[in-house]
Amino acid sequence: MKEGPDIARIANLIGDPARSNMLTALMSGKALTATELASEAGITQQTASSHLRKLLDGNLVTTRQQGRHRYFALADERVARSLEVLMELAQTTGHLRTRTGPADIRLREARVCYNHLAGQMATRLFDHMISHGYLALAPSGLALTEPGAAFVGAFGIDIADLSARRGHLCRECLDWSERRSHLAGSLGRAILARILDQGWARREANSRAVVFSPRGRAQFERLIGGEGAT
Repeated sequence: MKEGPDIARIANLIGDPARSNMLTALMSGKALTATELASEAGITQQTASSHLRKLLDGNLVTTRQQGRHRYFALADERVARSLEVLMELAQTTGHLRTRTGPADIRLREARVCYNHLAGQMATRLFDHMISHGYLALAPSGLALTEPGAAFVGAFGIDIADLSARRGHLCRECLDWSERRSHLAGSLGRAILARILDQGWARREANSRAVVFSPRGRAQFERLIGGEGAT
């Protein structure tokens, strides 16, 4: 390809195993230090710094200083979306690095996809909102309907506030483990935040897993069962 976007350069940046491990670690939505990212990639801090410079130059990550610590994060949601699609592609073509085990079961059920909920519970919520007419697929993309606004409003989410912000309110995101859509955008972020604030679930330390409590699981089932939640 002689003209247009240089996808080979981006692919090379993401394709290195150490860099892909660091980018995957940042899919948790948390900002991490070079030391933490070196541990995630299984490399020395000096080597990690070299990789991070390349990712910064490629605009795939961003950095900020807080005190004497320098933190790294994914540049924006477009990067996270691209990584999620690549994970789904690797899953469907049989290129898997992870051995099955309890941690994988938790990730398949519920996990953070950058800043919104992913996994089985997220796709079930998405399917529920589609089947009940809360979300509608339009030529311009995914849209929240009037009944949908009432549904999420009853869950304690201020749609007027979300709609006034920049960016997409609703967006489909392909779930790499379920191979179906879950909800992203500012509404997807708000739903995950509400689930955590309500104490229905907690973030697993040093993982993307979202672990629901027995009470939280029951409340989630009520929510997608159309009975509402308290």
